Amino acid sequence: MKFAVSLTMERFSPDVPMERVKSNLLQLARVADEGGFEALWTAEHHTLECTISPNPFQTLVWLAQHTDRIRLGTSTLVAPYWNPIRLAGESALCDHLTNGRLEFGIARGSYQYEFDRMAGGMPQQEGVAYMKEIVPAVKKLWSGDYAHEGHYWKFPRTAAVPKPLQQPHPPIWVAARDPGTFDWAIANGASILSTPLSAPAAEIQVLSDKFHKAVADHPEVPRPRFMMQRRTCVYDRPDGGELAVKHSMDYGRAFENLMQNIGAVRDGFPEAVPYEAVKGKDNYNPENIRKNLMFGTPDEAIEKLLAYEAAGVDQYCLGLTFNLPFELQKRTLELFISEIMPFFAARENEQKHVAVGR
Repeated sequence: MKFAVSLTMERFSPDVPMERVKSNLLQLARVADEGGFEALWTAEHHTLECTISPNPFQTLVWLAQHTDRIRLGTSTLVAPYWNPIRLAGESALCDHLTNGRLEFGIARGSYQYEFDRMAGGMPQQEGVAYMKEIVPAVKKLWSGDYAHEGHYWKFPRTAAVPKPLQQPHPPIWVAARDPGTFDWAIANGASILSTPLSAPAAEIQVLSDKFHKAVADHPEVPRPRFMMQRRTCVYDRPDGGELAVKHSMDYGRAFENLMQNIGAVRDGFPEAVPYEAVKGKDNYNPENIRKNLMFGTPDEAIEKLLAYEAAGVDQYCLGLTFNLPFELQKRTLELFISEIMPFFAARENEQKHVAVGR
């Protein structure tokens, strides 16, 4: 199992200067790159200070100038916000400017708050139809001249300029939680981005079962990769999780605001809705947060990560963007690099030796 990190610029108060926000992201990206993380993922969101990323390609190109090896991915582009020609061209240029390190992740979109502003109030659930139309169109534009007559977009024969550096194209990933999206993504040769959100550990296997069923249903397609992301904080002492739990609870209440469209957003800052308004109240129990999320000492994190490995997860992604203090974000990366990643690298080597011995 390999490791990735999800990072975006974020701030929860206008008192925090953007220069510090930018510097924090760059420092974390460099730590992850030097420490051997496989990928860094960054999201697309609009009008929200808690996720400052109106065009993730810009962020990734900037980070590429300051890193050497780490793969750079979009987690995720929001399909209804894009024109296929623009998406094909911008992503291909990003692939060149990152020296072929782009991972192309796409989704239907999540926050209804954003859809009200970016997609004319369209229900965010309808975004999946846009995704299913735009991904095949972008792939064809990457390969050469192509004319499109679809439901959402129509254009005469044209091609992406430039073509991607990676051939035939950058790896494609699709964010999925429902079985239909798993099936469609794998049938179309895409890998899977998924998350148990704040659900108990049993959700890991639920998502894994969806993935493996879709893989089994499409034997004609080479097995794709399976990434799973979870909110993560690793600390030195067993009693070190109090601050992480608090920030996770507060961030979750802002997340509920945007998902349910039930709270105010002022100058780009979403308010945290009252606990009475949240869904899945068990997920806000401090003990459940410690147990369900990737919170703990390195030994505790390893024990939790073994469940992801057993479920067939190829890449575990640290979700660090939930207003966690910068020093805790950095320490989490350091502990993964020094104590957790070597454990799994050793396991991988042992498994290779056993396979060779057979």
